Amino acid sequence: MTDPYAALRYPEYRFFLATQFLFTIGIQIQEVVVSFYLYEITGDPLVLGLVGLFVAVPYISVTLFGGYLADNYDKRIIAQICFAIVILCSVALYFGTHKSYGFEQSSHPTLIYATVFAYGLARGFYSPAWSSLKPFLVREEHYANSATWSTQFWQTGLIVGPAMAGFLYAYLGLSNSILLVISLLFLVIIFSFQIKRRKAAVMQRGNVIKSLSEGFRFVYKNKILYYAVLLDMLSVLFGGVVAILPVFAKDILEVGAEGLGILRAAPGLGAVITMFFLAYFDPTRNAWRNMLLAVAGFGVATLFFALSVNFYLSIFALFLTGAFDSVSVVIRSTILQTLPPDHMRGRVTSVNGIFVSTSNELGAFESGVAARFLGTVASVVAGGMMTLGVVSYIALKSKKLFDVKLAKVVDEKHS
Repeated sequence: MTDPYAALRYPEYRFFLATQFLFTIGIQIQEVVVSFYLYEITGDPLVLGLVGLFVAVPYISVTLFGGYLADNYDKRIIAQICFAIVILCSVALYFGTHKSYGFEQSSHPTLIYATVFAYGLARGFYSPAWSSLKPFLVREEHYANSATWSTQFWQTGLIVGPAMAGFLYAYLGLSNSILLVISLLFLVIIFSFQIKRRKAAVMQRGNVIKSLSEGFRFVYKNKILYYAVLLDMLSVLFGGVVAILPVFAKDILEVGAEGLGILRAAPGLGAVITMFFLAYFDPTRNAWRNMLLAVAGFGVATLFFALSVNFYLSIFALFLTGAFDSVSVVIRSTILQTLPPDHMRGRVTSVNGIFVSTSNELGAFESGVAARFLGTVASVVAGGMMTLGVVSYIALKSKKLFDVKLAKVVDEKHS
């Protein structure tokens, strides 16, 4: 009988999850309170898109090199340096937005964009290092289980963080909310020290450009991985609505900061509940079929949310987007853990990160631009339709993958 808690029996993996969980909560609180504050002082949905752009550009610019470093140096140390940089960004936000320190409100957007840009740089090194550390903490037969639990804790952070953020902003204000974030991030560093240092399996001292390009070639060569990250990128790029939720909360549903926190938490709640069942029912069987069905469901739920004018129906629609998205995340995460050899995990993870960042952060920018010029509801409807179109197109292009058995692919890797 399959042990649904197998990965949790590794002590270092538990500390890995705790570190990731607290970091996610802290970043989510900061992101929600800053986004709502920006929309409050400007009334322009485009500023929400610019936040995503100021994360994506530095992240995409450095993440390939971040993957190279992760493959050649201690992954934990790289992540801890990045945690420290994120703390400094939060400290700058705290002093820059606190009324006692005399900063004009008109200068706040510039300060926020600057700190978000610095966070994007740190994330470009943190993400490949931290993600590629996970396979070293559990045995290979528990990769799928560890991917499920990792995603579940991450999604739980996506529930707790935004839900806390709405109430924190409403009752404590921006600066005090950021002060709590700083405290959480210090705990992140403390927990990360409970994971042993691990040097690179193979030091790559050759041509750096050639080494970086190997990550792209590996992803493109393995078609199930290539189409999985491409499907995720295009669907979330067009169908994501998270970035413009402050507009729905303030102007369409009229539920304020508290309502925004609940809306932001709803996808995470859907994902966590789904993850509980995925721990017992492995979605990587018939992986490609399940991946396409999940992304199609994500598109339909997005359309449902766009057309809803009821707060509770909107919560349910967002709940469904998280539930469907979690299935595709687990499948893609399992593929990412099983296919790359140890000496390429950082670079392959960074290539995946470019796809994910393109979908999330550049998708946020696309959402802000579309909401400004098409209207908020029309932009989300168009995004949901584009998602369904993407699924249909990729399904036709990837017919051979319906017969691929992921377990067989892993066996061939070791043969």
